[in-house]
Amino acid sequence: MLFEEKPQISESEITAAMDFAVAQTRRCLPEFTEKFKKAYSEHDFYQPTENVDWTTGFWTGQIWLSYEETGKECFKRAGEIQIESFLNRIENKIEVDHHDMGFLYSPSCVAGYKLTGNENGKKAAILAADQLIRRFHPVGEFIQAWGPMDAPENYRLIIDCLLNLPLLYWASEETGDAKYRDIAEKHIHTAVANVIREDHSTWHTFFFDMETGAPDHGATCQGYRDGSAWARGQAWGIYGMALAYRYTGREEYIQKFRDVTAFFLEHLPADLVPFWDLEFTDGDDEPRDSSSAAIAACGMLEMARYLGEEEAKEYRALAGRLVKALYDFYAVRDETQSNGLVLHSTYSNHSPYNTCNHYGVDECNIWGDYFYMEALMRLKKDWNPYW
Repeated sequence: MLFEEKPQISESEITAAMDFAVAQTRRCLPEFTEKFKKAYSEHDFYQPTENVDWTTGFWTGQIWLSYEETGKECFKRAGEIQIESFLNRIENKIEVDHHDMGFLYSPSCVAGYKLTGNENGKKAAILAADQLIRRFHPVGEFIQAWGPMDAPENYRLIIDCLLNLPLLYWASEETGDAKYRDIAEKHIHTAVANVIREDHSTWHTFFFDMETGAPDHGATCQGYRDGSAWARGQAWGIYGMALAYRYTGREEYIQKFRDVTAFFLEHLPADLVPFWDLEFTDGDDEPRDSSSAAIAACGMLEMARYLGEEEAKEYRALAGRLVKALYDFYAVRDETQSNGLVLHSTYSNHSPYNTCNHYGVDECNIWGDYFYMEALMRLKKDWNPYW
């Protein structure tokens, strides 16, 4: 077994970590109920923003995880207020011309509906699913990530979208309409066939010919360079393949999960928390991306639910070791240090070979905080996912 010498997080540490996360979320409610946390902190503190970015659902997700953990009315009220904001956003089409409807609406509105039966949450999430399937291209059979739908330079998918697809499966379950599920499955098949390289690393984005739908080329916009493996993208692949198997039952996706997970694990530094690109390791003067470890842990815990006992035990142990590393060396310990949960994440890092802006580097980021909480919840109990 990999990393047997590394400790797993203990039950008492899981409890302590979740207690702090819930308390930190509670402390943030006065400033972040009518407003949302920005995608990344600045000097380790989040500033308030309107509900306009692709990341705001992760803050609402932390509120719902806190409600699920405690049953406290303050979290339910805050979650309901934020659901109203998400309903307004989708009804008025405020910054929704992209594929991140799942990131926005699964941990906010689907979660609130699952936990409390909130009908506006259900309504908003179905409208978001409708918005998402409008980005589906029958030619090529994929959901376009961003940009105008008739622009050849935007005729592409990105690996992140695997986490947007559970919204479509949920919409089919709720409405009885198979169109959402059918589009999700076509996208999964196209993505898996193209974004996973022969060595089991992953492309961030993959382009298709607009006329024929034929695969064209991969690129790694958010990674260090085209041939490298962006750490968060590889983590999306781990979680995405677990979800793909859950919803499709296709056995080949189990092996794909094993492959992309093995590549991720084989490229971790000594403390088990990746650098922002898996090209880098101990001794490199590069920033970490702690959020990638949290995402990968959630993916392993999800996949463990469907595997044989021994293999499931191994992936749970690996996830426990990743979360232990975050808890020991990256987690916020004191509310005067930060109003987030996990330090040393990277949102977007510029390199000589990419076109990324440089922001949210060596900061908290909101999805890193959310998936850390989700991993803790998964380690505590047999959790019913929001995804």
